[in-house]
Amino acid sequence: MNRRTFLKSMLGAFAFLTLPKFNCFKTKNAFANDAVKIKKLGFGFMRLPQLDQTDPTKIDIEQVKKMVDKFLEEGFTYFDTAWMYMGSKSEETLRETLVKRHKRETFQVATKLPMMYLKSKDDQEEIFNKQLKNCGIDYFDYYLLHNLNVSNYDTAKAYESFKFIAKKKKEGKIKHIGFSFHDTADLLETILKENPEPEFVQIQLNYLDMDNPSIQSRKCLEVCKKYGKQVIVMEPVKGGTLVNLPKEADELLKKEYPNMSSASLAIRYAASFPEVLVVLSGMSNMEQLLDNTSYMKNFKPLSEKEQGLVKNVVEIINKGNSVPCTACQYCVADCPRKILIPNLFALYNADKRAEAKGFSIQKFYYNNLTKDSGKASSCIKCKKCEKLCPQHIKISEKLVDVAKHFEG
Repeated sequence: MNRRTFLKSMLGAFAFLTLPKFNCFKTKNAFANDAVKIKKLGFGFMRLPQLDQTDPTKIDIEQVKKMVDKFLEEGFTYFDTAWMYMGSKSEETLRETLVKRHKRETFQVATKLPMMYLKSKDDQEEIFNKQLKNCGIDYFDYYLLHNLNVSNYDTAKAYESFKFIAKKKKEGKIKHIGFSFHDTADLLETILKENPEPEFVQIQLNYLDMDNPSIQSRKCLEVCKKYGKQVIVMEPVKGGTLVNLPKEADELLKKEYPNMSSASLAIRYAASFPEVLVVLSGMSNMEQLLDNTSYMKNFKPLSEKEQGLVKNVVEIINKGNSVPCTACQYCVADCPRKILIPNLFALYNADKRAEAKGFSIQKFYYNNLTKDSGKASSCIKCKKCEKLCPQHIKISEKLVDVAKHFEG
């Protein structure tokens, strides 16, 4: 093998973790003239600290206030919320902890039009005005059509939702418009071809999903580059999967980088792509916030050595993880049997990864959790949850596995 052939083969072997140094398509910077410059870390109001872990509406407001203050103090300004987060209390919490306590020009607010809740074209105006009131502001810095997939895009077309948000931008009630996306790269390209209005796209991007055939993070990123759209990243730690690493992966990380947290590896990976405007992190305690702001305050992209570590961690995780759930909770609300699906999947994944055999602490928690909610075996296979799942998980099939594992 000559030297040129050898180098080409090596580049191919490591292609999946390569971070591009230049773009084939120039990404428009529609945000260059914004008064407040955005650091690459955003505060997601989706997983806030709770007073009661079984009730997302019981939010620890005083703790959130302290976290908001510290986030701003460290120079970060981007806050992301949504209509249904935290049992529909997220927007109000943002008003109480951020808007009422800090000058409006010192931060940006992003929220989303809940496509899955729209029943008529007129709902858009009603919900939008309610969101302004919920957040306590006169305009949104960033406003998104929420969770566009095949069915939600049909809704957007039927109700002319892109025209609606473009109109609100023209009225001065939105500064920047975009949409969040959970589907195939082909559909993303169709949406961007048919709708020139969006300035940015929010996609799921993390090192575990880059080449996942269902999530298609890399392909979606390439489509955004092609159409000159900047990217906002959600699920950089995949709902905690890339924080609570398997023992083998955690030991590898600590050996190579004793002072690096697993979250920092994941969030810096996502932020290292030049198309990325901001990476959202749902921080549920002060410890997480302090960790995130410490390494993102003076952000540095991953080195080649760190990229190699990512590849090894992916291989380890793929060996042991059984269900790729991110705990977004979309599947829970309409479940007729009141099954806490993400919670059961989290216990299942943890138990499958655990090295110890015999007594299972996860089974103990499973029994506690299902006393007042549906067991995995309660599933009637209506598949309502599967239509809502951003990860395209065949939930009804996986619940059969969970039931066998924990219920015998």
